[in-house]
Amino acid sequence: MPELPEVETVRRGLHAHVVGRRIISAEQLHPRGLNPKSLSSLHVLAGAKVLDTGRRGKFLWLVLDRPYVLAAHLGMSGQFLIDPADHRHTRALFMLKKGMKSTQLHFNDQRTFGWVSVEESVNGLPTSVQKIAPDPFDELFNLSHVIADISRRNISIKSAILNQNIISGIGNIYADESLWLAKVHPERRAHEMKSAEITKVLDAAKQVMTSALKVGGTSFDELYINVNGESGYFDISLNAYGQEGEPCPRCGKQISRIKFANRSSHFCPKCQRLI
Repeated sequence: MPELPEVETVRRGLHAHVVGRRIISAEQLHPRGLNPKSLSSLHVLAGAKVLDTGRRGKFLWLVLDRPYVLAAHLGMSGQFLIDPADHRHTRALFMLKKGMKSTQLHFNDQRTFGWVSVEESVNGLPTSVQKIAPDPFDELFNLSHVIADISRRNISIKSAILNQNIISGIGNIYADESLWLAKVHPERRAHEMKSAEITKVLDAAKQVMTSALKVGGTSFDELYINVNGESGYFDISLNAYGQEGEPCPRCGKQISRIKFANRSSHFCPKCQRLI
């Protein structure tokens, strides 16, 4: 699933291609392309001008000259593409125009877990994002508050940083990478960790995601691409996630994998000991 760096890469691409354009038409092409909680069908967007783009965690949206926004979640395989040649997985289609130039914006989603939605904007945030915590790049992110929240929870530290109501934007990939960088075992109990240890994990998360942003995010297949159809390539720099059996880049010990909430955790048993 696309995480913060991938979604931010998409947002930046959208910002460059759609801000200042007017939506001439908007059409839902698949039953699951529109969030069931959407205020209305996409047709209401016709005539709206795109003023800005926004993102919090894994959610993004287009700010319009209307009292509502077009929000989106990419799910497992959602893509926003400008004038793509392949239309097979287009779930929503937006015709945009600026001056005499027209552009097609496609919301593609092969696995159909993503969605778009017409939503109210409350204090600058779409309805679906109201309960999502600020991410590390958000100006509203309060490090002290997040540390205090994590430190009082009797859950694993990995569960804590994956909880989008505590800190948003981090998924399985960047959780594993952040914990590896911070030398913290994924099963450490959050309430048993010192504030300095939690701080180290959060700092590592921002550092890892910053590095991923510089190269356009992480991509293991063709389902994550930016608006120009280009894949991210941060996967060549991964130290823990998906590296089971490979030598730890730091100490040489083989990376281990354990089951974690219907997923997997990858870590170095030597560098990330369970204290």
